[in-house]
Amino acid sequence: MAAGRSASAGGRVLLLEKMEKPLRKLRITGKGRCNVTNDRSAEEFLAKIRQGREFFGPAFRAFDNRAAIEFIENTLDVRLVHERGGRIFPASGRAWELAEALVAWVRRSGAEIRCQAPAESLWIENGAVRGVVLRSGERLRARAVVLATGGVSYPATGSTGEGHEMAFEAGLRIEPLRPALVPLEVEVPEGLKGLALRNVEVSLWVEDEVAERRFGEMEFTAEGVAGGAIVLQVSRTAVDALADGRRVELSVDLKPAVSADKVRNRIEREIDALGRDGTVRMLLRKLVPAQLQGVIGRLAGLSMSRPVAELSVAERERLVKGLKGWRFGVRDYRPFTEAIVTAGGVDLAEVDPQTMRVRSIGGLYVAGELLDLDADTGGYNIQIALSTGFLAGRSAVEG
Repeated sequence: MAAGRSASAGGRVLLLEKMEKPLRKLRITGKGRCNVTNDRSAEEFLAKIRQGREFFGPAFRAFDNRAAIEFIENTLDVRLVHERGGRIFPASGRAWELAEALVAWVRRSGAEIRCQAPAESLWIENGAVRGVVLRSGERLRARAVVLATGGVSYPATGSTGEGHEMAFEAGLRIEPLRPALVPLEVEVPEGLKGLALRNVEVSLWVEDEVAERRFGEMEFTAEGVAGGAIVLQVSRTAVDALADGRRVELSVDLKPAVSADKVRNRIEREIDALGRDGTVRMLLRKLVPAQLQGVIGRLAGLSMSRPVAELSVAERERLVKGLKGWRFGVRDYRPFTEAIVTAGGVDLAEVDPQTMRVRSIGGLYVAGELLDLDADTGGYNIQIALSTGFLAGRSAVEG
């Protein structure tokens, strides 16, 4: 975006690409479908920015989600579809279509793309950028440089942190890098692999206080890892708390649409209907998926063969608590190879949000995931890249 915007404005632009072809990460994002942005209102959109919301404001106003949709459909000629939650994807369902269209636009705009040309360092003299030095030793002179190398998530796509190293060597402060939108390793019973829970509420507890609540879907994987959109969204807070050595737990409300009183009444009705021959196993079959029946039974301290007619008030209350507050510990978070985005990066105080120019170095601009700027899942992080790239590219050519 930065290269195409600069070239479209008449700049002589060279895009240095580390990998064998551009946009490796974009081609795999959204499970290969690419959730490119979200059609929420500006106020709702900005509310989804987790870190750096105020900083991001000028870039978003310069090139917001409406502008992105118009650009992709009219300039790139890629048709889009709107899906649940305001998410927007290429109608073809193929991320590579958008990637190829962006590359074609950059070339059409007059920019040169040089692949397999990783930069080694920034060339800076007297407080201003003079160009870049390639890993091959070649020095390239430039009036302005936009540093947009991404974070460190999905390193196989080329995001391995060189941009942060170059920024640090240039004297910029770097906020600690950690995974964001990442699965969490949780202490859950065996046998839940592949279990997907829909329409549940997840609460993130940090040292016995609720830090966040999210409603939606979650799932369990072979590693005992909680995935799904709502777990990813609370993961940033969980990662920071775990890094600080604080105790972190997840609590799942399996019946968020009804109160504890209504769950209690439901249990009483089911017990009455089952009669004297009913068992805890038969009761739980009516309340939760098969894979969860043993879990909830154990949480309540009940044998599955126990007659429901014999359950005490306290035992019935433990069933209610299990259904409305199944709680388990978070041991750790998964590595950068499984993180959707990177939290941390170039300290936002180092960059002018009106231009994306580094305040202390003339001619140097920073955009995208390299910045300490991230958002919820749902198309928001790609929009951050588009907006900051647009503003950096425009500012670089205007000087």
